[in-house]
This record gives sequence, structure tokens and C-alpha cells, in this order.
Amino acid sequence: MKLITVLPLLGTASAAIMMPKDLDVQDTRSIRNVAATIAHDTMSYYQGNTTSEPRAIGNVNRPYYWWVAGALWGMMIDYYHVTKDPSHNKAVLDALLAKVNLGPDNNYLPPEHADEEGNDDLFFWGNAVLSAAENNFPQPNKDLPSWLDISKNVFKWLESKWDTKNCDGGVFWQILASNPNGLNYKNAISNGGFFQLAARLARATNDDQYLQWAQKIWDWSWDKNLIDHQLYRVYDGVDIRDQCTKPNGASYTYLSGIYLYGAAVLANHTGKPEWSDRAEKLLNGASWFFFNDGDNKNVMYEGACEPIDSCFKGNADMSTFKGYLADLMWKSAVMQPSLHSKVAEWLIPTAKAAARSCQGGKTNSECGMKWSTGGYDGQTNLGPQMNALGAVQGLLIDSAPPPMKAGSIVRNFDTNFAPVDPNRTDTPTSTENSTSETRASTSTETPTTTSTTISDTPTTSSTPASETPSIKSSSSETSSTASSSSASTIPATSATLPTQTEAPTTSETSETSTTKKTTMPTSTGESAAMTGFTNHVCFAVTVAFGSVLVNWLA
Repeated sequence: MKLITVLPLLGTASAAIMMPKDLDVQDTRSIRNVAATIAHDTMSYYQGNTTSEPRAIGNVNRPYYWWVAGALWGMMIDYYHVTKDPSHNKAVLDALLAKVNLGPDNNYLPPEHADEEGNDDLFFWGNAVLSAAENNFPQPNKDLPSWLDISKNVFKWLESKWDTKNCDGGVFWQILASNPNGLNYKNAISNGGFFQLAARLARATNDDQYLQWAQKIWDWSWDKNLIDHQLYRVYDGVDIRDQCTKPNGASYTYLSGIYLYGAAVLANHTGKPEWSDRAEKLLNGASWFFFNDGDNKNVMYEGACEPIDSCFKGNADMSTFKGYLADLMWKSAVMQPSLHSKVAEWLIPTAKAAARSCQGGKTNSECGMKWSTGGYDGQTNLGPQMNALGAVQGLLIDSAPPPMKAGSIVRNFDTNFAPVDPNRTDTPTSTENSTSETRASTSTETPTTTSTTISDTPTTSSTPASETPSIKSSSSETSSTASSSSASTIPATSATLPTQTEAPTTSETSETSTTKKTTMPTSTGESAAMTGFTNHVCFAVTVAFGSVLVNWLA
């Protein structure tokens, strides 16, 4: 009798959702429902709305740090943009508007996180709010600035940190002198993030000051060889103790994505061929993050840690990087359609492999770290979930409006998120043709200012080889101290830049964090924002119950 009762429920749920491993990249409904499953499992790691601890609002649990929370909210804004599933929007708004994150000056410099924040963190939180502005995501709190103005505040802080006393410019990795090594090292993620924000603000405002800053940051990055002049690979950083003359050759997936998207945005905004050329070369420079033959051809991997199973050693920063590169590659193809065919060539196999990894964990649909195993590798956590989400939801990007720009960005107060049918039939996503900005619907660019349904107040409830994956043993670059917010590697001695056929030396420097902060609560519970896509929730519960039942019957 129990089995008979469960089976119809399983059948009903299955009719409304596809398990990630069954992803059909030619079927928009399949992509959307698989993305919903991955998003649900991703948000299951967020517990900031199940505790009365203020610092937990919008933050994530160990082994991750506050900067990853900013990255998560940016990805969830993208999720809503391409799926229109509002299930998680309340959690996103609570996180981005909470004073413990936004800070007293509305620029994501909260004293509550001063012990772990670096200039690179500011990019991830600034990216989230700038994406909110570009995607017409509502900001209902009239007592706080608009998303666009908040992103300008973040930019203004980074502008104030531009240091001309050492190495003729550049932004330091860290903010506080009390964070060892941080005020010696100028890394690619801090400067690349600053560059990308400048590029996007230039497009979003049509203000030439941002364009001038983007050019200045690019020129400095190029001059200091953070961007390889032949291979267009992006290296981790430079140290003022050697006058920024010996770039640290460690490299990570997300570094290529950060500069790539900035260049693509500038190509779109300026129409200048030099930016199109740079974007194309940066995309080609990211090729060493993809397998080039065999069953895993064109599947992305994090060469700095996957070959030696070290993505979760020290801190887990590296376990999140692939998702950022995938996300930024998809977006770059929107800004610069000439990139589309190459992006699709790499990311469609990558999305398929990422989805096949989602067969484990507590729901039997959580995603693994390695996408090259053909299945679940037993390593699941928030990072692998975000990676898979970034790869899969990007398949829908051609069907979504492009980021708004100057003249169309208007503050949106309306949080009356319309429910959507996850099984609706849309025009199939194009994975073959170029993406054009003219495909956007103008109706999405005119926000309404009706009464809100979401409270204004947050609730308190190293690197791969160029062709085949290989990695060298750790070198003397290891530092005894590390940042809690960056994957940057601090060299004790100068690193040798890699040749085209040689992987740069890796280390665990800033991947081994010693910074301590309040441990996030370990209580479990569904996010308060899980109000949409009810069938996905029912499905997860049903699968779990069904698994128990099958074991009991056996």
C-alpha cells in the first residue's frame, strides 16, 4: 500500500521536472527545470534566513567566506533573469539590502565583515547590484539608493584605493594593513573586477569617466603582465616588493572570465575593434581550461586543483571558480556575438557534463566538483552547486533580454513577482546562432512602481596545462598567511611564467585561510524564499521519501 501511494506522486513530480542528469540542451523546458533543481539545491546551503544572528544574513557557511555570498546573490539574480522563477528573490533582496552587508555608507564595506573583506570582495558584491540594475531587478526600499547608485558607491571606493605610490597604479588585494601580505600584493581579481565594473558602468551610464578608468586599469594590467602578451592568459598578481616585475604565474578560471567580460562589454559599448580583438584573444586564452580531446573534449576543469583533488584544501575558494567563468563566457557572447560559436562549442559540452555530475548528495541531485568523471564524484558543497548552475542556466541566455544600458535603466520598486509555469513552452533556445541585443523585449525595460509585497527590511529569521590537465607540485610560493577572500597566491619568491606547453607552479597560499570569524549556524531548513516552483520542492521531498521507502522494502 505504501509503495502504491508513493509511485503516483513520483510520477506526478517527474512530469514537472527533469533530474539534472537528464538535461536536454535543445529543450528550453528541460534546461529551465534542470536549472531550477540545481538552484534549489544551491540555496539549500544558505541558512542566513533561519537564524537570529544578524551577521548570518546574506552570508554563507564554512568552508566559504563572505565574498562567495556576494557571488551567490549575483548568480541568483542571473537565475531569475533567465528563468523568471521568483522562488529565491526574497532571500536575494534580504541579503543585498541588509545593513550587515551593505554597510553604513551603502557600498558593501560593513564593519561586521571588516575582518575578512578585501578589495576583491567588493567586486562580487558590486557585480551583484550592478547586475540587478542591468536586469531591472526591483529594489523596493525607498530609504536606500538604487542598485545603480550602490554600484557607483562600490566603484568610488575602489577608485580611492588606486595606488600610484607603488608600481604606478593598481589596487591592492587587501584593505587593512593588519591582513598580512595584502598591502604588498596587487592581484588580478581585484584589478580585473575593478576593470569590469568600470566597463559596465560606462555602458550603464554613458559617463566617460568610467570608460577612462576601464582603459587605465587595462593598460596597467597589460603593462604589469597580468595578461600574457602572447597567450592572453591571466595571471594571479604582482608584488610591490619586486616592483611588480615578476608576475605570479598561478592562474584560475575566473580570472580569464573577469577580464573577458569587461572587454566584451567595452566592445559593445564603444564599437572599437581593439576591444573586440582583446575579447576574442582572452576567450582563446581561456582554452587551456578545457579538455581538448577524448570523452571530455571541450569540458571545463579547474586545473589548479582538480588533478590533485585539492579544491577543498585550505579554504574552498577554488571550488567556486568554474561557475564564474561559465557565467561570464555566456554573457560575453551576448555583448559580442562574434564570440558565440566558440562559447557554445565549449560550454554546451561543459553544461552537459556539469549536469551529469548532479547525481549525489542529500537529494540525489546535488552536483560534484569534477565534470570529467561522467557522473558524481562524491565532492559536493555550495561551490560545485554554483559551478553547475552557472554553466547550465547560461543555456537560456539567448532567450533573455540583454543587460540594460544608459537610457533604459530606471529604478524598479515593484516586487509583485508573477508566478510562472515551469512547464511553459517558450521559443527554443538558440545554441547555434549569434546573440543580438535587438532581441530584447522593450517591455522589460520599463519598470512599474506599484506597491511592494516584499518587506523593505531584511528578516533575521595552479593552473592547468595548455592542452591536457596536469599540475606541478607546490613550490616555494606558499605563504604562511592568507586572505579569507581571495584565491590569489602570494609568492615568497618570484614565479616563472609558464610557456605554452608548461603549467605554472601552483601553491596553496591564499587557499589556506587562517582568518577566523563567527561560524555560521548549522541548522538546516528550507529558505523562506522557496515559495515558487512548488513542484520542485515536492519532488525533492518525494525522492528522499521514496529512497527511504525503497530501502525499507528491500
